[in-house]
Amino acid sequence: MPQPSLDPESVAREMLEFNARLARGLGTIAQLGDVQAGVSPRSAVYREDKVVLYHYEPRVPQPLAIPVLICYALVNRPYMADLQDGRSLIQGMLKQGLDVYLIDWGYPDGGDRYLTLDDYINGYLDRCVDVIRRRHELAHVNLLGICQGGTFSLCYTALHQDKVRNLITTVTPVDFHTPRDMLSHLARAVDADLLVKAFGNCPGEMLNWLFLMLKPFRLMGQKYVDFVDSLDDPEKAKNFLRMEKWIFDSPDQAGAAFLQFLRDFYQNNGLVRGTVEIGSRRVDLQAITVPVLNIFARDDHLVPPDASKALAGCVSSADYTDLEFPGGHIGIYVSVRAQEMLPPAIAAWLADRA
Repeated sequence: MPQPSLDPESVAREMLEFNARLARGLGTIAQLGDVQAGVSPRSAVYREDKVVLYHYEPRVPQPLAIPVLICYALVNRPYMADLQDGRSLIQGMLKQGLDVYLIDWGYPDGGDRYLTLDDYINGYLDRCVDVIRRRHELAHVNLLGICQGGTFSLCYTALHQDKVRNLITTVTPVDFHTPRDMLSHLARAVDADLLVKAFGNCPGEMLNWLFLMLKPFRLMGQKYVDFVDSLDDPEKAKNFLRMEKWIFDSPDQAGAAFLQFLRDFYQNNGLVRGTVEIGSRRVDLQAITVPVLNIFARDDHLVPPDASKALAGCVSSADYTDLEFPGGHIGIYVSVRAQEMLPPAIAAWLADRA
């Protein structure tokens, strides 16, 4: 079929209009000032090395008695969960009457290259759980893991189930070898030992560009063309720049922990095979019997739904619930639909098990 011909005058006119919108938009950007992220008041209640445990100020007089600890991924920064007013999972959870804590892993540097998964999971994460238990005089906490932080939460629960009342995983990879997992296919081809030997820590910028390459047209081209159409609206422009700030705020990954996660999880699929060892103990997902709420995103390109749904066949929990979100990996935290759907669902699920 012959391709339609382009009218040179129409193309020139469209380019002039685009350039005019861009020129006006530059004035909008110049007036925006610094773009801030994070809207919910919080205070640091525990610090160790570069790790900070934050407690968010409750928004109801009597929040749910057992607090929720959010375990974020080591990749990118946790303010994605509290990005801005009206686009914040944490804000929504607070409004629903939950008492929320969050672990900020910080920015690893050369002094952290030998930190292992044992240090993160049996060390920092376990001590943060103990701080919350002491503060509230409780035996258990509710644990909510985000992406890689969900994988950490599964490992932690399997090893320390006596400290976890309920477990919530969101867009969490469990089976790392599902057919449509493009990230996993790429990761399996990486010489992990050589990478860590060369860099010490894995550069965050390298990982960030890998993630962008999974959808290059959309994430590295089209969105910037679309952005020009939003430049007449300062609030839309701020929203875009706030997201860009988060996307490119990529901490380096502690070398030893990165090597183990890449090798044991992505390359060997050890979580579902039962071959992962944290410290000197094997992670057995079948040991998990606490209630589990597993939330996944239908259109997730980083953690395909099948990679998350595999959890149902791996744990022994009699109380297991799947919840599908009709969106993508990031939209599950910042979209309007997510704010309407997830915080009420999480709060209701926890309240039923209080």
